[in-house]
This record gives sequence, structure tokens and C-alpha cells, in this order.
Amino acid sequence: MAELMRWDPFRDVISLREAMDRLLSEALTSPLAISEAAGLVPQIDMYQTEDEVVIKATMPGVKPEDLHITVSGDVLTIRGEVKEEEEKKDATYHIRERRFGTFTRSIALPTPVEVDKAKAEFENGILTLTLPKVEEVRPKVIEVKAK
Repeated sequence: MAELMRWDPFRDVISLREAMDRLLSEALTSPLAISEAAGLVPQIDMYQTEDEVVIKATMPGVKPEDLHITVSGDVLTIRGEVKEEEEKKDATYHIRERRFGTFTRSIALPTPVEVDKAKAEFENGILTLTLPKVEEVRPKVIEVKAK
């Protein structure tokens, strides 16, 4: 036998509020979510060792000559462009999801780096930046001598 449930008009309001809270929370914690969904903002991994900061950025469809990388203070900026292919005039598109255009991604570096000694490599759509730390922030080893 089916069980009857009493209608509570506030139940729907509470679930709507929870949905709005979740939406706002995601928008504030990940402001790039909309741009990333469009496929124009490169996703990155950044880590540091004792001597350097390494950034890996995924950039499918970008040519190395279409990249511009700058460091200003403690901010690294990667600019680039994904160029649109010529549209096929005699074809009927069923799906067209790939995105084209320019992008910019700026990130704060965790420590000062020596820009003049930086290395940038691009292979299979992955940009790898290796930025040596300045000498002042590298860990120093103090040797202990016994007497």
C-alpha cells in the first residue's frame, strides 16, 4: 500500500536555497570555471622543488609561436591564441564544440624566480615552464663540524 506524505511548502524552498548556495560557492571558489568550460583557459599544474618552480599547462591546438609568456613581479602570465580553422562551406556540421580565440591566464608565483634563466618547452600540447628560484630564497645547508 502506498504511504501518504504530508506536503511541506518549505521543503522546496530549502532545496532551492541549497542549490543557490552550491552555485555561488562554486562560482566564488573557481572563478575560471565558465572560461575553462569554454576551453580557452589552459589548465595548469604548478609545483616547486628546492631550486625551481615548475608549471605545466595543457594547451591543445595552440602553436608555440602563438604563445606569449611574461613574468612581472610575482605574477606569471600566459597569453595565446587558438586559431580557427577554415569553415567547410560545402559541409553540414552536426556538432561544433571546439573553441577558438585568445586566452590569458595569470597566476601568482609562490616565490621569486630568475626570469633570465627560465626554460620553456612545448611538446604534445603541454607547455612546461621551469623557473629557477632566486639564490636568496633557496635553502642553505649549514655544515656542522665536530670538535
